[in-house]
Amino acid sequence: MPPSAKEEEDWHAAMRERVAEYLQRNGIAHGAIGEMPAWEVFPVVSVWAIESGRAPGWVGWWVIAGDCPTDYVSCTGDRTPRSAIEQISARWRDVAKALGRGAQHPDFSVGNPENASELGPLLAARSEILRQYAIDDNAWN
Repeated sequence: MPPSAKEEEDWHAAMRERVAEYLQRNGIAHGAIGEMPAWEVFPVVSVWAIESGRAPGWVGWWVIAGDCPTDYVSCTGDRTPRSAIEQISARWRDVAKALGRGAQHPDFSVGNPENASELGPLLAARSEILRQYAIDDNAWN
């Protein structure tokens, strides 16, 4: 059964709030958060456009939220949600490899380091799912 409009609305509101809390927690000065995700697979993952604090009217960051770690990338070069998914997937793949070696990645932390052996495979799986979305042209129509 397809989701109701209320279910989608509630999920969007929850993900938007998660994004806002994440940006605040990480001290990221920004402009507006998109009213709706720039891209999503409801109710699994969403990518949100975040307005630049320095260049109003331009996307400064992309934030991913859903059944995955909340994360962000700068919006440079290819300014699309698809490029953000590609960048995040690659970073998570590197982080999963580090966790698999029992190390923390120097630029990214996820969860409790004591759980690295459990978190690594989960993050690797999320990375691969994102990679598959990024290469699937049908996901971007």
